[in-house]
Amino acid sequence: MENGIIRLSGIGKSFKVAERTAGLRQAAKALFVRKHRIVEALKDISFTVNEGEIVGYIGPNGAGKSTTIKVMSGILVPDGGACSIMGYTPWKDRADYVRHIGVVFGQRSQLWWDVPVIDSFELLRDIYKIPGKTYKDNLDMLTEMLALSDLLGVPVRQLSLGQRMRCEIAASLLHSPKLLFLDEPTIGLDAVSKLAVRNFIRRINQERGVTVILTTHDMSDIEALADRILMIGKGTLLYDGSLQELRGRFGTGRTVTADFNEHHGSPVDIEGTTRLHWSPERAVYSFDTERVVLADVIAQLSRSVELLDISVDAKGIDEMIVQLYEEHQV
Repeated sequence: MENGIIRLSGIGKSFKVAERTAGLRQAAKALFVRKHRIVEALKDISFTVNEGEIVGYIGPNGAGKSTTIKVMSGILVPDGGACSIMGYTPWKDRADYVRHIGVVFGQRSQLWWDVPVIDSFELLRDIYKIPGKTYKDNLDMLTEMLALSDLLGVPVRQLSLGQRMRCEIAASLLHSPKLLFLDEPTIGLDAVSKLAVRNFIRRINQERGVTVILTTHDMSDIEALADRILMIGKGTLLYDGSLQELRGRFGTGRTVTADFNEHHGSPVDIEGTTRLHWSPERAVYSFDTERVVLADVIAQLSRSVELLDISVDAKGIDEMIVQLYEEHQV
């Protein structure tokens, strides 16, 4: 892992938060005497990311995801620890470092609200001092891949959320960064826009080798894009592994739905399973594949009813993540 494009070691960050209780008297008192408490947003965060990876950085609200992204993008200075990204210390080498990264915050914009999108792009060209040919080639590529041709002349305030997010992603890639930080890039998007954004992220990763750090609460984003998950909770890194490993730990559950000819006898109980639903024409069971074999479930059921159809569903990524949260009590 020594060749990692990102190396964090022992990163810590805390904030002083003002405290007061409810009520007019307390509000007046806080004008003169204010109590504070220290919140540890990050505690000894260490990980390495290799070039070309797409890493999903997940955790509940307030876990420290955005704080980590802000440290890695040079916006925040940590209280302690070391961070080396492409040989730069983000908050010390900010001017040179930001030329190599792109950052998209789903709830914040880097585009100018009242001017056409293309004007924002051209201003970013000047800020990053992008050579003319590089800018044109990148603009042409991004316009085609993100379907922006009809949007470039439109003021940002007139764009839908999905249209604006596509423009935000394009803006973050005009200067050919090697590393892209995406913080909730699909928040509030419709299904079509989400699919377009996901396809684009996957494509620039495969075709241009862009390393992507993705934070999101939408686990379908993680499932579609990330091969590796970093999970943070209460400021501490709790899990670092692949989706495949996660499925190995929590993904052994299955749900079987059986449709059969009308059966008015007693409900059928199958050893090792939990019966979730029973009606004269349908039954639903859940079981763990480490303890029960699917073929045995079907065989036992077929001895009691005349089966018409069987469907088997694996545990979804959301359920596995919730189990991981519960295991670590976050």
